Amino acid sequence: MKLTVNLGKSSCPIYIENQILSNASTYIKEVFHGRKIMIVSDDNVYPLYGDLLVNALGNDFEIFHLVLPHGEATKNFNSLPLIYDALLEAQFSRSDCVIALGGGVIGDLAGFAAASFLRGIKLIQIPTSLLAQVDSSVGGKVAVDLPQGKNLVGAFYQPSLVLIDPEVLKTLPEHFVHDGMGEVIKYGCIMDPKLFSLLRSHTSFEDLGEDLNTIIYRCIDCKRTVVEEDQFDTGNRMLLNFGHTLAHAIEQHYHYEKISHGEAVAIGMYQLTKLAEEKGLTKEGCANDILKLLHIYALPSSSNVPLGTLLKAIKLDKKNLNAHLNLILLHEIGDSYIYKTDIHFFNEESRTI
Repeated sequence: MKLTVNLGKSSCPIYIENQILSNASTYIKEVFHGRKIMIVSDDNVYPLYGDLLVNALGNDFEIFHLVLPHGEATKNFNSLPLIYDALLEAQFSRSDCVIALGGGVIGDLAGFAAASFLRGIKLIQIPTSLLAQVDSSVGGKVAVDLPQGKNLVGAFYQPSLVLIDPEVLKTLPEHFVHDGMGEVIKYGCIMDPKLFSLLRSHTSFEDLGEDLNTIIYRCIDCKRTVVEEDQFDTGNRMLLNFGHTLAHAIEQHYHYEKISHGEAVAIGMYQLTKLAEEKGLTKEGCANDILKLLHIYALPSSSNVPLGTLLKAIKLDKKNLNAHLNLILLHEIGDSYIYKTDIHFFNEESRTI
């Protein structure tokens, strides 16, 4: 399967194919004509797929690699000099390339390093988690976290290529599979009611079977449509943030440890939709429909944190512009919209989210 994010000179082909890693050189040679490649990965992913990728590329390129600790804590400024030092030691120039081999943390971190090193060198994304395959590897958002919040320093930097192998998901711990399903469900909620129905027709992630490649394709196709219309996240691309205002605040509250991004998004989607229904802004029953889907895919619906505790992080959220908050709400499942409000939308500070 192939899709292309059509952005003129920044267009990006995306391939979805089982066992694509072993044939990666064929695709990479179509977009990269330099010599040196730095593979940035983590200590969970590289032992599984690093040698496979190096062997696939070694005859055509000069390969270097850097392995970082796994986890959200790695996505910070202290990790950037490690990548820059590795690139400088290998004498990388602007004609060389970085490959991000890993989940969303590695994709964002290596992507930001590629965007900023020598004012930008070529980037290829090879996402190995479900969340990264359906969401974060596509669209060009790269970033690092600050202590005050997630993704507060970043850039828009399109990859030259995205290679997706659904079979690598077989080695994912169950926790990270469920984590990715939070973003999958998001796409069904905001713009693809048929995807939502397809997800409801199964009983678990393991039950998805042959539908998994189609589900990944549909999610990316949704994101492609939005990114082509709004590359720099000033208009309808904000629809992709459904559930994220609460999610980022929850993640920060737990120091990015107890609750993963996809789990936080699941909580954010359900809790925000419940609030919106109570205010008459969303069709009644949507929150319950989301709740049923969260149960099928073993995702949480509550963080047990008082809303008042989360407000400080919400005030710093990137979607809080000029004291106005752009929340993503649903008219109904598959039909989302931008609702302009402010922090007073969350006026029940004692409410548990």
